[in-house]
Amino acid sequence: MPWLRITLDAEAHDPELLSELLSAAGAAAVTFEDAADQAVLEPLPGETRLWSRTQISGLFAADADSAAVSAQLRRVLDDPALPITITTLEDQDWERAWMDRFQAMRFGRRLWVCPHWQAPPHPEDVNILLDPGLAFGTGTHATTALCLEWLDGHDLHDKTVIDYGCGSGILAIAAAKLGARRVWAVDHDPQALTATAGNAEANDVGHLISLHQPDGLGEISCDILLANILAGPLQELAPRIAQGVRPGGWVVLSGILLEQAQAVMEKYQAWFNMEPIATREEWVRLSGRRRALMVQE
Repeated sequence: MPWLRITLDAEAHDPELLSELLSAAGAAAVTFEDAADQAVLEPLPGETRLWSRTQISGLFAADADSAAVSAQLRRVLDDPALPITITTLEDQDWERAWMDRFQAMRFGRRLWVCPHWQAPPHPEDVNILLDPGLAFGTGTHATTALCLEWLDGHDLHDKTVIDYGCGSGILAIAAAKLGARRVWAVDHDPQALTATAGNAEANDVGHLISLHQPDGLGEISCDILLANILAGPLQELAPRIAQGVRPGGWVVLSGILLEQAQAVMEKYQAWFNMEPIATREEWVRLSGRRRALMVQE
């Protein structure tokens, strides 16, 4: 049996409200999709973990009255010009089609991220098993790829690591599998910590990773601190992040657009000898080594 997909752009409306309206209209499933190729990064407290432009799609039975559903949505939202796209989807094995979209990905020389149903293409390399989903999607984004490549290119044996804004835990797990002896995974979102715990156990590194909200981290100095968040919070948190890195240790920052890089770098130069930026698409990774003595701003 074919299906009808009714898609709305959430730019002018609350995505959660649109989701509820589609469900109330009889949608068998509702999905959120990125409408502007953006990363999903660690939000500030109270923010919604969604894109700035989000598409909401409802999947309806083929005999659903799409015109009536569209009219109802426009009426409830008081938006007669609300753009609505209706497409017909042929029936298929949706689970298999979904699984076939995701393949193993390599970052650097030897670090792979693989869905659990696919045998790692290079079992002798370092393989992370992480199923697709919202967090996995951010793992493929340029910001996370830049951090994974940095980890792959450095010696993590017996190092201590903080993953600040851990999300799915992909960076924390990578650090543990690359030889770190202890990793602190930090996130505001309890769901992110739950996801990190499950993914860490699935990769046999749960015993190396401890989970914390920022206020519960305490005064810890590590060898490497990773923060794949956003430029604004990176600048606001700079003193706290600097305190979390021992002299001689590394900070690795991402979630930064190219035009934001200079401002973030200048903020961290008070504590770190910063290296040249690394770029992928319009995104940037900054890294630097902690000096023994802090230079006053």
